[in-house]
Amino acid sequence: MITPYLHRYLQQSRDALVASLDGLSEYDVRRPMTPTATNLLGLVKHLAGIEFGYLGECVGRPVPVPLPWNDETIWDSADMWALPGESREYLVGLYRRAWRHTDESLEQLGLDAPATVAWWPEERRETTLGHLLVRVVAETAQHAGHADIVRELVDGRAGRDHEDIGDTGWWDRHVARVREAAEHHR
Repeated sequence: MITPYLHRYLQQSRDALVASLDGLSEYDVRRPMTPTATNLLGLVKHLAGIEFGYLGECVGRPVPVPLPWNDETIWDSADMWALPGESREYLVGLYRRAWRHTDESLEQLGLDAPATVAWWPEERRETTLGHLLVRVVAETAQHAGHADIVRELVDGRAGRDHEDIGDTGWWDRHVARVREAAEHHR
């Protein structure tokens, strides 16, 4: 049985990632914001494939829907950006379908259920659902953090705990302090 903590942390990161898209234009959720082209909708697409792969296929539960990028093109980062014909609704819906598929795996199988990761080195391929769940929780949290930063670059909206830390005046003073400290090292 899955611990409620692991599932709660996974769901919090899933929700945070999807919330990073709120209120943005189609262009803004797709545009590359880093030198490596990180973009919000690409992170959603990537994590849909991660969940379907690690917490579905690897535990003997095939992906219930086709993933068009899940062929040789994935190594060309096809899972990290949205094609013009892949709508936000389609990719967010696909990600939510991956959540349901993952949640079914977690309900049906124990954390000790055997798993095989075909793309890992042969000596490490055999593992468990629990090991893969921890990996996916970590990766989802990491990418949700990326999404917070990318969203802040797009329009200045900071992550979910931004308001808990301080108001606009507090943040302005904080940024000034950090900038002043950095200036000592120019």
